Amino acid sequence: MASFYIHIPFCEHKCVYCDFYSIESLDPVERFLHSLHKEIDLFRSQYGTTGIETIFFGGGTPSLLEPAAIGSVLDHLARAFSITPGAEITLEANPGTVESRRLGGFRGVGVNRISFGIQSFFDDDLAFLTRIHSASEAQESVRIAQKLGFSNISLDLIFALPGQTESRWEQNLRTAVDLSPQHISAYSLIVEEGTPLARMVRSKLVSPAPVEHEASMYEFTMDFLHHAGYEHYEVSNYARPGFRSVHNGNYWNHTPYFGFGPSAHSFDTRRRSWNIANIRQYCEMLERDVLPVAGQEILTAEERCDEAVMLGLRSGGVDLHRLHSEGGIDLLSTNRPLIERLVGEGLATCERNVLRLTDKGFLLCDSISENLLAAVV
Repeated sequence: MASFYIHIPFCEHKCVYCDFYSIESLDPVERFLHSLHKEIDLFRSQYGTTGIETIFFGGGTPSLLEPAAIGSVLDHLARAFSITPGAEITLEANPGTVESRRLGGFRGVGVNRISFGIQSFFDDDLAFLTRIHSASEAQESVRIAQKLGFSNISLDLIFALPGQTESRWEQNLRTAVDLSPQHISAYSLIVEEGTPLARMVRSKLVSPAPVEHEASMYEFTMDFLHHAGYEHYEVSNYARPGFRSVHNGNYWNHTPYFGFGPSAHSFDTRRRSWNIANIRQYCEMLERDVLPVAGQEILTAEERCDEAVMLGLRSGGVDLHRLHSEGGIDLLSTNRPLIERLVGEGLATCERNVLRLTDKGFLLCDSISENLLAAVV
């Protein structure tokens, strides 16, 4: 089984913090959709059929497309591959681009999970982030989706905005929980190179939140959502029992995933590849019956093990037996003093041959990963 990612590269407006590939025009939509269908066909002819466990429409802003366009892609995938009954089908949506008709249309063509890019329930925060929706539209979009029968809704929120207080962040979390979504993704604001936000920081127009303040807000988030009934199942993701994102989980456990659309990435457990990040060149290549691959790399056994450790620590833990049997790495033997110290300090647990970080350990996830891997020769 595999997960499929479909990159929809259109936005009404590119946000100041976003470094994902997108364009601020819908003019090439028809040409893009034709090329996307061609890419699906070419992929099938070269790599064969596979079962699809999850489909994720990301972007960009997938909700800018008409439901019929999303439906045509799903129909095309169903003809080319085998979609598992009950497969998780997610569509990212900007609250400023959806209303009842459109949301109902997405549900009608098979989308069964909506991920709303809300980011904040304060209008001044949204203005800083250059989002196109208002706080009231964000809440209303969730309520509409619920009335239409969506029973798997995720909300994206961003904390550690410049000048953001813990009290204001608590109000964001409280508003989100009051809307009763099944899933919440809470990310700290990252300053990505090449974005307008990075230029604002370099020009000293914006000062990022201090590291200590960001860590405090993260700890508060974990505690607040835990008491609200959400499981903390990955560094930035929280879910009601039974509603963890299957698609994201497949990324973290090294299940094969295949990406379609400009800039999309694929991974077949040994090879990672990525599409060209230019919609014109993407379409031109496919019109010549050429898959739009920009580059690829074959992962060594050591690199696969390193990724298994890093991804496992970010999510459900590292299966030490699987790591040993598949990669020849005995992490427990090579790192026993460090692992015992992590467990003793409450940063990790090691039960049933699975090394898992605690909420306290998530705060130090990157440094713990580096220390564990440093001892592996």
